[in-house]
Amino acid sequence: MDYKIDEAGEWLVGVRIVQSPNYDERPDLSGIGLLVIHGISLPPREYGGGFIDQLFTNTLIAEAHPYFAEVHELRVSSHLLIDRKGNVTQYVPFTKRAWHAGESSFNGRKKCNDFAIGIELEGSDEEAYCEIQYCNLAKITDLICQRWNKITRDRIVSHSDIAPGRKTDPGPNFDKKYYLSLLKL
Repeated sequence: MDYKIDEAGEWLVGVRIVQSPNYDERPDLSGIGLLVIHGISLPPREYGGGFIDQLFTNTLIAEAHPYFAEVHELRVSSHLLIDRKGNVTQYVPFTKRAWHAGESSFNGRKKCNDFAIGIELEGSDEEAYCEIQYCNLAKITDLICQRWNKITRDRIVSHSDIAPGRKTDPGPNFDKKYYLSLLKL
């Protein structure tokens, strides 16, 4: 699929939209300059089922799975999710601050959510990601980097890079070298 970002810089055109309430205003819209890659699965190492949508929209039912009792009260979101089949869902406009990085720091600057765009890959630390996820991630990354030119290759990071010791995603099976080789920038 050919992706494009709308003129306002808010939405990826032609993807599934599920609006999350878990966002707020960025302190400086012109400061967007980091792309954070995450990994997520709900329950862990299980895919599909719509539970990520539920987590990001505060509708996850604690009783639906034992793991959900631990996470159903979290108020988190991300800008995008690329599922195992390559389907893309957007939860938060790029111009808003999604709540994906939590306590974090990049090059000494704290609160990465203030200046980052977050992309979730459906997966886990223990399993390889799918080829279609890498391809779509690369296409979308190229668009994001064209739109926000402060985001360069050295400003594309894993969640574990900005929250070491606290986060491990997208994990050791995320092939960052391969992903970066797919980029046109």
